[in-house]
Amino acid sequence: MDWAAQYRPQHLQDIVGNGSAIRQIAEWGRSWHTGVRPLILYGKPGIGKTTAAHALARDMGWDVIELNASDQRTKGVIEKIAGAGSTTASLTGTGRRLIIFDEADNIHGNADRGGARAIAEVIRSSLQPIILIANDLYGLDQSIRRLCDTVQFRALTTKTIAAHLHYICSREGVDCDAAALQQIADNSGGDMRSAVNSLSAAAIGTDHVSTAEVQTSQKDERTSIFELIKAIHAGADDDILLRYAREVNDTPDTIEQWIEESIGSVKDTEDKAYAYETLARADRFIGRTYRRQYYTLWKYASALMVMGPAEAAGGRGIHARIMPPERWRKMGTGRKQKSLRSNIMGKLGETYHIPGNALREDFFTPITKLIEADPEVYARALYLDRDELEFFIGDKTQAASIAKTLAKERREEERGYTKKKVKKGQKAEKETPKKAPDVQPTLTAEDDPPEAPPAQETVNEVADPKPAAAPEPVPDTSQKTLFDGF
Repeated sequence: MDWAAQYRPQHLQDIVGNGSAIRQIAEWGRSWHTGVRPLILYGKPGIGKTTAAHALARDMGWDVIELNASDQRTKGVIEKIAGAGSTTASLTGTGRRLIIFDEADNIHGNADRGGARAIAEVIRSSLQPIILIANDLYGLDQSIRRLCDTVQFRALTTKTIAAHLHYICSREGVDCDAAALQQIADNSGGDMRSAVNSLSAAAIGTDHVSTAEVQTSQKDERTSIFELIKAIHAGADDDILLRYAREVNDTPDTIEQWIEESIGSVKDTEDKAYAYETLARADRFIGRTYRRQYYTLWKYASALMVMGPAEAAGGRGIHARIMPPERWRKMGTGRKQKSLRSNIMGKLGETYHIPGNALREDFFTPITKLIEADPEVYARALYLDRDELEFFIGDKTQAASIAKTLAKERREEERGYTKKKVKKGQKAEKETPKKAPDVQPTLTAEDDPPEAPPAQETVNEVADPKPAAAPEPVPDTSQKTLFDGF
């Protein structure tokens, strides 16, 4: 059996490390009631975020509905699975369901179209506890982040990891050198799951694990783009920078865009110009790589793009938040605006039964004027969300205020409907008469049956009856064969 799965903690008290985060989660679970904000658990992979969510559900006796990256997470799927589970489970009164969105920062592209907006809607209308799990907090859509509270999970210390590995070895009857355990812990990068998998691989076919087995089984570690950017601005050695550039799981053109975005933190204008000049030279090598299909040129591009900006930064470090390239945000904004306009036109066309062309050319401006005159009324009638309302009135603050008011109204309506359904069910149970069991009296051989009272003869004096007319025969209309009635 997979050791990572076999030794996964089942309860919050069994989780090693991140004590503060575990206490926050436990307190949130104990005090949860309808209206409490969801939690976002964020941090590096393999440090216990998903395990903690499932352990909380187990400790609280909650059922779990989970959507992760292996599932399709489009708007329709999220509304069907998570949305229905979050609003209908309380009708039965049998308990709560924990809704878990794993890898929530990885919802993007056509495969998950509309997923982020659907998650935000589920959060606003949910009657059940919700936990979102992410590696990168800022990879989550802002509309989701502002609706949740956050809990940070930090990388585990090597001491904590080594102690847990020693516990596993003792349970499995494997003799493992302390140096080997320390080596696995050092190479894990604070990732407990990675460390346990490395130990499992090193112990295959042997009862004794030494540093030799660890070296042959150790997986190829990857470097994140954030570590590379930090190393560039910290003035790391050229060899380290080149190794990091090779280990980052991105192509050189993508790495170049990240580095370009970080150059803005360089204060000196001459140094900044030099950094951009070396990036331009690296870009020429990247272009030649794609034109000639000669990928050996990538190593020259990589050397220029990391060593030039590192020299320009001068080892002063980067004090601003490392963010994705601005052009990506602009491209995403353009796609978002296009999708927003499409959704608005669909709602207006469906409500007013107007074809798309006529709506755009003749009716869109008058409808906009009407919405601007009374935005709350039309937002309620057309079910406009905050972004759609802001599109019409151009006032972000007013749109947010109206959307908040309408969301509160909908939640109150849903709670009232839920209470009404529960009371109606309870009332029906009380009013349903209980049928008494039929009890037949039992007679013994000595008992005599009760005598019936004598029948009294009644004589009614009536006039001589007239002979009754014979009834007319009724035709037989019942079907006797397959062909009768045709």
